[in-house]
Amino acid sequence: MDVEKVFHMTGGVGVTSYAQNSSLQKKASDKVKHITLDTIQELYRTTTPKSLGIADLGCSSGRNTLSIVRDLVDIIVGTSRRIMQTTAPPEFRVYLNDLPTNDFNTIFKALPDFYRELRRVTSCESTPSPSIYIAGYPGTFYGRLFPDKCLHFIYSSNSLHWLSKVPPALYNKQGRSINKGCIYLSKSSPQMVSQAYFEQFQEDFHLFLRSRSEELVTGGRMVLIMLGRRDLDHFDRGNAFLWELLTRSFKILVSQGEVEEDKFDAYDVHFYAPSKDELEDEVRREGSFEMNRIEMFEIDKEVGEGTSYGTAVATAVRAIQESMLCHHFGEEILDNLFEHYGRLVDEEMAIEEIRPITLLVVLSKL
Repeated sequence: MDVEKVFHMTGGVGVTSYAQNSSLQKKASDKVKHITLDTIQELYRTTTPKSLGIADLGCSSGRNTLSIVRDLVDIIVGTSRRIMQTTAPPEFRVYLNDLPTNDFNTIFKALPDFYRELRRVTSCESTPSPSIYIAGYPGTFYGRLFPDKCLHFIYSSNSLHWLSKVPPALYNKQGRSINKGCIYLSKSSPQMVSQAYFEQFQEDFHLFLRSRSEELVTGGRMVLIMLGRRDLDHFDRGNAFLWELLTRSFKILVSQGEVEEDKFDAYDVHFYAPSKDELEDEVRREGSFEMNRIEMFEIDKEVGEGTSYGTAVATAVRAIQESMLCHHFGEEILDNLFEHYGRLVDEEMAIEEIRPITLLVVLSKL
């Protein structure tokens, strides 16, 4: 399966869209938003560019996309006026990147209202509102996207745990998965499965860092937020366990004859949750960045009234995985699959809390 051609968050603004089911991702980015804003503020104060290049890699669509842009612009405008006391804030060049199949149209349709609101909140008698130029930049971030040294700040939230492809080493010479009966790493997976995922992560993250090092100016910053894990153990009661519950949901459908077993065995996810040590090692090995900060955190499990945590997780995962699942299995299985999944998450939460980990990394270009 060609991930670049198939994978995307569910578009539009419907009931199952990513725009309506990304509150958990927003909680993660909001929890460390102060670090994101402090980072770009420090960058601006030390470099004072007249034109500030910002890229959001893996921007998706929906309210989260433009929300972070508004926050970044607001902190810089405020800094230029209150602290730097400049006559005018810098102009902003904002590049929104995701795979070509992303729903960029939903973002573009929201831009007129976004520009009007931004002008309203940033207007000031003494200095003009900033000039802001926003563009979509489709393509994989595992490779070059932008011209040399055109960016000052790169932001990526809830994207870098997605690999460029399902690790080829998961398949034997006959093209069959060696991770039979699982869609991701589990306790029953052979050791070579975890090695295949780890090596794919190493290859992808190294290419990501090398590509960004050529696009950032010296002293430029990156804030990267991604799902991770606590230690070297690949299987904990966190992100890997949530994939284990989706595996169990599939097995229910297989037992009921709704999904063919061979088709289930042929499905593997292009996901990897790195540990802090693995991220630090790759940054050190690539050599273009200094690691300023790395933090591990959990998000609040509270969800909307009348909605269980299992339902919230199920709708979020569906909005993320729907494109891949429809391509492989067809859309007719989705309702039953995620009904089982939400129930299993709630049942496991009643036994012992599931604690997915998120990692924050702040890097400076050397």
